[in-house]
Amino acid sequence: MTTTPLIELRGVHKCYGSQQVLRGIDLAIHPHEVVCLIGASGSGKSTLLRCVNALEDIQQGQVMVDGDVVSGPGVDVNALRRSVGMVFQSYNLFPHMTVLQNIALAPRTVLGERRSDALARSHDLLDQVGLAHKGHCRPDQLSGGQQQRVAIARALAMCPKALLLDEVTSALDPELVGEVLDLLRALAEDGMTMLLATHEMSFARDVATKVCFLHQGVVLEQGTPEKIFEHPDHERTRAFLRRVLPTGAQPSDTDQQVSARPAPFGSEVHA
Repeated sequence: MTTTPLIELRGVHKCYGSQQVLRGIDLAIHPHEVVCLIGASGSGKSTLLRCVNALEDIQQGQVMVDGDVVSGPGVDVNALRRSVGMVFQSYNLFPHMTVLQNIALAPRTVLGERRSDALARSHDLLDQVGLAHKGHCRPDQLSGGQQQRVAIARALAMCPKALLLDEVTSALDPELVGEVLDLLRALAEDGMTMLLATHEMSFARDVATKVCFLHQGVVLEQGTPEKIFEHPDHERTRAFLRRVLPTGAQPSDTDQQVSARPAPFGSEVHA
């Protein structure tokens, strides 16, 4: 693996007024890695993603993409978002446009692609996400899972170096979650660099190359899925996993290395 991160956060702090949401985040994502952010609601996962894509300003530290600082004044936000795509919990598709038009819009308006080229690539992307037959549908004619797959195709249309995905299955009915996760698995197998905030623990365990547990705005620990899910160092991580994992899949209580007394659940900062 290359030693140069594609995305790197160095000592990142984010505050809303007097409330600290991110407190000195250090994180590196290398090309082709799939990094999953896990943690209780309000731990800072979504805010971290929004800071990477300059949707939120940071008060301290640096965000870097491909070795270039992309935080602070003077940053070319449009160039950043061409390099790093983002997919949100809500699909944010334009309801008056067809699926093809939604996907082709940014390549035409931002990249200056010809209409015919943008539509041809949009057809290819729809085929990639398993929706080749839905190009002329409007968003309200699709299921939630299909709309989210279109949103992912739209992000891919900009040919990004990496994708940020913010709880992309949280708004879906349970029976629709699998089709979106299957698409993300396929993207991971194709080598797409991804940074995800997720509550899908089985996906993180099976697909991630690295898992980061966030608590109160800090990356409390990070490591391989095996390390985090089976042998976490911190009692706070173990307590979280005991709450979200089924019996039999919970971490071992052996070889504990408790670094600090954990705060009670419910005291997390709001993201």
